[in-house]
Amino acid sequence: MKCGTVTIIGRPNVGKSSLINALLRTQAVIISPKPQTTRNSLRCIYNDDEAQIIFTDTPGLYRPSNSRDKLGIFLNNSILDALDDSDVILWLVDAGTRKLQPDDYEIARMLPRKIPVLLAANKSDKSDPSQAFRLYNEILKLKFAAEIPVSAKTRRGIDDLMSALKPLIPEGQAIYDPDILMDTTEKFMAGEIIREKILMLFHDEVPHCVAVMIDEYKSPDEYPDRKKLYIRASLITETEGQKKILIGSKGEMIKKIGELSRKKIEDVTGFPVYIDLWVKAVPEWRRNQAALKRLGYS
Repeated sequence: MKCGTVTIIGRPNVGKSSLINALLRTQAVIISPKPQTTRNSLRCIYNDDEAQIIFTDTPGLYRPSNSRDKLGIFLNNSILDALDDSDVILWLVDAGTRKLQPDDYEIARMLPRKIPVLLAANKSDKSDPSQAFRLYNEILKLKFAAEIPVSAKTRRGIDDLMSALKPLIPEGQAIYDPDILMDTTEKFMAGEIIREKILMLFHDEVPHCVAVMIDEYKSPDEYPDRKKLYIRASLITETEGQKKILIGSKGEMIKKIGELSRKKIEDVTGFPVYIDLWVKAVPEWRRNQAALKRLGYS
């Protein structure tokens, strides 16, 4: 039996979360075409008869504008922590890459030198990855354990990717029960689902200025007298203007966020759900260390 941790790293929007979902054959983590969709390093557990692999989904590399950007610093520190805890690193790139970006050089600089790195090119159903592989080899002068073309969307190359990963995983007994899909709580996932719907419904800067804090989570599992899962959540914005946008005319948008979130949380938990959403403006929360700590970004 083998058991180990594989950290997935890459530029924002390269498809790390989509790849996790393809590997686990279910939507374990939220996805969106917008940067900063993933804000926490999330552990997702793959099991078969040969191995247990703990995949860590990391935030996309973020460039803080200055030292006051505490959220950006947290995102990058969480990447470094995940890399240090890895048995294998899976660097996901875009198969259509024709020129390296500053983020690529920064990722190469961050890689621990004694941990094997596997290079995978996503979206290979749309682009030939051979030039991308050549760029990362010749310019960065890194030695990769394997180079695998994949498509998270069509699942092309997923079996080849697993075949390349397993020999790199150390021997060991499983850490997690095989029924566990993610090393997190339903309460955390409820907050992520609500944030996913905000990312889906809003554009420009608004989604990136919003955090979700679950104030109350009462499940029939813990409260047998309840027939519904009750969730009270605060949507934290930075300005009163963003707060008005989230609420919408006559509460139309906040109602829509609640409806979409409720349906998905019901699918995940199997319980009827009642969601009570509130919107609060906390000026510059992304730069406020105390606010970030309350929101779980510390």
